[in-house]
Amino acid sequence: MSAQGRGLEAAWYRGDRWLWLLRPLEWLFRLLAALRRRLYRSGIISSYRAPLPIVVVGNITVGGTGKTPVVIALVEALQAKGLRPGVVSRGYGATNADFPHRLSESSDARQSGDEPLLIHRRTQVPCVVDSDRANAVQVLLRHNELDLVICDDGLQHYALARDFEIAVVDATRRLGNGFCLPAGPLREPASRLLSVDKVLYRGSDSAADGVRYEPKVWVNLQTGEQRPLDEFSGGVLALALAGIGQPQQFYSTLDSLGVTYQIRGFPDHHSYTAQDFAALDESLVLMTEKDAVKCQSLAGPNAWYLQIDALLPGAAVAAVLQLVRS
Repeated sequence: MSAQGRGLEAAWYRGDRWLWLLRPLEWLFRLLAALRRRLYRSGIISSYRAPLPIVVVGNITVGGTGKTPVVIALVEALQAKGLRPGVVSRGYGATNADFPHRLSESSDARQSGDEPLLIHRRTQVPCVVDSDRANAVQVLLRHNELDLVICDDGLQHYALARDFEIAVVDATRRLGNGFCLPAGPLREPASRLLSVDKVLYRGSDSAADGVRYEPKVWVNLQTGEQRPLDEFSGGVLALALAGIGQPQQFYSTLDSLGVTYQIRGFPDHHSYTAQDFAALDESLVLMTEKDAVKCQSLAGPNAWYLQIDALLPGAAVAAVLQLVRS
């Protein structure tokens, strides 16, 4: 996101009064969004209906709300129950993409985007990226025997019919000023949350709908060596590298672990190059797992990422299990 984009996002969540000047554009956006959804729901514009359940994990706000850890946690929970999930994604951030792209061990973030690559590496499930998610599902099914497909993001991608919708909302920032684009952060009106099957709140401790994020272990980018969470607590100064939607979440975790660090921030979905690491020498570098999938061949031997697990409410997993079994 550009500096102007970050400034606008900050204004949305501060509730700056000048944003009211954009309300006429917001009303037009709302009208077009509602018309588009109605055309799909009425069948005037057709949607692809897959022969097995489709679960969409998305949001109604611009920016990161923690969807990817939720997708990973849901996939792992379903795998633990003996099911065979697959994943499709838009592949946002891919710079050398030839869609549709079936992820493999040789895939990199330039081909797939960082989030699908992270999902694939963590779970090893079949994954296809394509801006046309309906096409991605068809490619996925041609090559795999699956029980269901999870769509990473795509709540507004109505060309793909879905059987279960999960919306992820940041429990702290919520919906900002409540306005739609460009006057606010919403892709659809807040009332859209009434029609989804499950709303999950990132950072909430609610047993019913909260999603907590639990740091697990530090992992070396080059060797895969794992070290405990207190490994870098109270020691040498680290460089905290983050190119994610809400980097403060990562920095707050470092604070809770007692890490002393300097911030080295980048835009969300940043495409890292060797130049980004040229001046780091042998410095201790700590980063997120999402950044790590793009930096493995660039970072030095003293670069580590923090593996984090999302803890889902049991009711959400049970609802998806019931959908598949029925």
